[in-house]
Amino acid sequence: MRHRKAGRRLGRTTSHREAMVRNMVTSVFEHERIVTTTPKAKEGRKVVDKMITLAKRGDLHAKRQALSFIRSSDVVAKLFDEISGQFLDRNGGYTRIIQTGQRRGDAAPMAILELVTYNEGTTDESDS
Repeated sequence: MRHRKAGRRLGRTTSHREAMVRNMVTSVFEHERIVTTTPKAKEGRKVVDKMITLAKRGDLHAKRQALSFIRSSDVVAKLFDEISGQFLDRNGGYTRIIQTGQRRGDAAPMAILELVTYNEGTTDESDS
């Protein structure tokens, strides 16, 4: 029985799942929006919100905790310098999940995981 075992396994081993979530969180902070399956988005949202809470604290220990999970110093610098400032007056609810339908190949439910402050006009992709 799975009593008191929170979180989804997502059909992966523990190490693969942890690496996948780390990559997803890094991509969310780098691009401020990712497209993924709904269960992955729901698992990634938990960690993204915790990292933003660490960034709002802003001390050295919080930065080291974020670096131990994200492992990209450029992304952590962006998180602590730019992203955390956008959420100073907000107590949680830093991300949103937008359902986008089903994937064509296997009918997996797809979703967009994005930061609440995401603005369509400020991305790099819109310039091309």
